[in-house]
Amino acid sequence: MAQAAQAAQAAQGNVFDANSSQIQVEHDKKRRQFVIRLNGSHDRAVLLYDYVGKKTVDLQHTEVPDAYRGRGIAKHLAKAAMDFVVEEDLKAHLTCWYIQKYVKENPQPQYFEHIYQ
Repeated sequence: MAQAAQAAQAAQGNVFDANSSQIQVEHDKKRRQFVIRLNGSHDRAVLLYDYVGKKTVDLQHTEVPDAYRGRGIAKHLAKAAMDFVVEEDLKAHLTCWYIQKYVKENPQPQYFEHIYQ
């Protein structure tokens, strides 16, 4: 039953409820960004990246609207981006200061193997 509810929620779009601990990240591969929809679909937190080589991405910028900062939203974007890098066996440049901070605070061996130092 819980899986059906999660599937239904995912089908409706990844909606962020400030009172909910469930934050879902959407990966828009076409636009090369990770997105969390906030307050319905009006506000969005995003992490932008670009391919700078066939198997190399540059994690460029993370942005969370002022009203939503300090709630750990960017952490979900950073995790999704780093998990994507690992799962796709890519190398990453960490241009975004927040991603650099996230990796430093969450030292996963699989992350370090995929980062250009």
